[in-house]
Amino acid sequence: MNVRDLTGKAVVVTGAGSGIGRATALWAAQRRATLFLCDLREEGLEETAQKARALGARVSTSRVDVAREADVGAFASAVHAEVAAVDVLVNNAGVGLSAELRDTTLDDWRWILDINLLGPIHGCHFFVPRMIDRGRGGHVVNVASMAGYMPTAGSAAYGTTKFAVVGLSEHLRVELAHHGIGVTAVCPGMIDTPIVGAMRTRGAFDVPHFRERTGSAFRRRGYSPERVAEAIWRAVQHDRGIAPVAAEAWALYYLKRLVPGLTWKLGEAIARGVRRELARTA
Repeated sequence: MNVRDLTGKAVVVTGAGSGIGRATALWAAQRRATLFLCDLREEGLEETAQKARALGARVSTSRVDVAREADVGAFASAVHAEVAAVDVLVNNAGVGLSAELRDTTLDDWRWILDINLLGPIHGCHFFVPRMIDRGRGGHVVNVASMAGYMPTAGSAAYGTTKFAVVGLSEHLRVELAHHGIGVTAVCPGMIDTPIVGAMRTRGAFDVPHFRERTGSAFRRRGYSPERVAEAIWRAVQHDRGIAPVAAEAWALYYLKRLVPGLTWKLGEAIARGVRRELARTA
């Protein structure tokens, strides 16, 4: 798909109220896409919409909880009342959780699975069949994480959802190729977004300094959502199946493919370091 000029193209972005979702929407707005944006937080969503309209894009917004089938179904119905099918679906909405298994409640598991995994599933369920029926191809972007191939301590629940999103994307890529629909799993890396500040923490991770230090590390890394948005649209342009973004995401991707045993050892070493740091500052 040529993404340099998106005039006449309909683009859906979930979690568009901030971070990667906002940057991805604004990138498309600059290229005159018609945008259908959703988020649970209406204030951030409206701010994104105002910025997109200032760039000349046509924008529709909806308050949507991607974990709720009824919300996504109603959103899709509203979109399909205006267009027969969308051209690009970006399943971006997601949340974070840092906790070891023994401290992760079943409510935590349901919460993160409903948003991070059922969210993309709901998006695909309600939008992709219309793309197939229209018969003009399109592209699905599922925003995963380098945690989708790199295991680390305190990320069992979060990582499980992201491994699943990568798997979902790979299966759909094979299934939908026949219809000319590309599918990409995006694995950004350490990106400075609001997800760290909003994540749940449990057990040894549920201390103020952990969130503060993690947020500080992501800010120092300095990798912006705008750079991720550029990578997302490049992946759509070149129909890439999996798209690591930051250098660390690429390094761990190739490490996992070439030397999986070393990846596990690295994960164990990182886990020991995290535990030492948490114990030292407890």
